[in-house]
Amino acid sequence: MPKAQYRIYVIELSKRVFTENAKFRAANPQFNGVLECLYVGMTSKTPKERFIQHKTGYRNRKGYKLSSNIVQKYGSYLRPSLYNHIDPISSRAEALKMEEALALELRRKRYAVWFN
Repeated sequence: MPKAQYRIYVIELSKRVFTENAKFRAANPQFNGVLECLYVGMTSKTPKERFIQHKTGYRNRKGYKLSSNIVQKYGSYLRPSLYNHIDPISSRAEALKMEEALALELRRKRYAVWFN
């Protein structure tokens, strides 16, 4: 069986998330309203498949919700120009580190970013 490959992805969120979600706002004090609000994630699926799971409120066989409420409510579309430069990663732990590194890099550029 082939080893899982993890991909990092970025979803643009409606700017309403900044005004309507206090936790999102608190996580992004650097945001000045000029750039976009984003969600950064990682997946073993394609980014498109994962985006669809978020928007439909995907739950696994045991009933656990595996989609982000923020993306389900505010997600607009994928932003491949912000993640296409990142090659697939074979380790889940490394993918989680890359997810966080990209999210923090985008925050430094003054985007408002949510990640898990």
